Amino acid sequence: MNITIAVSSAGAAGLLQWAKSPEARKYFMSTHFWGPLANWGLPLAAIADLNKSPEFISGPMTIALSSYSMVFMRFAWRVQPRNYLLFACHFTNATAQLTQGARFLQYFGGDKKKSVVAAVEGK
Repeated sequence: MNITIAVSSAGAAGLLQWAKSPEARKYFMSTHFWGPLANWGLPLAAIADLNKSPEFISGPMTIALSSYSMVFMRFAWRVQPRNYLLFACHFTNATAQLTQGARFLQYFGGDKKKSVVAAVEGK
């Protein structure tokens, strides 16, 4: 029984029953669980950075991290069994990075009258 079926079929009782099963132990001792859990540092840092000044945002790094998360969102969806935890992690990170990218463009392209190219090149 997979976790999605357990939760949808019997609610909390089904989840508890699944948590006691050998399949649950196998899941929690796999990279299917620990890899995405370790990856949550990226979106948490991006969310924390939303409160910082946009002058510290790196345009190239924001592009790289949002691209990385979009690629791995697709991977998490295509791998069998689907890795919903990894998908949620990368969806959150892509959203946070795209928000940072919008802040970057607004700061360096609008109010400060600086070009985005000059900001990216460090001039």
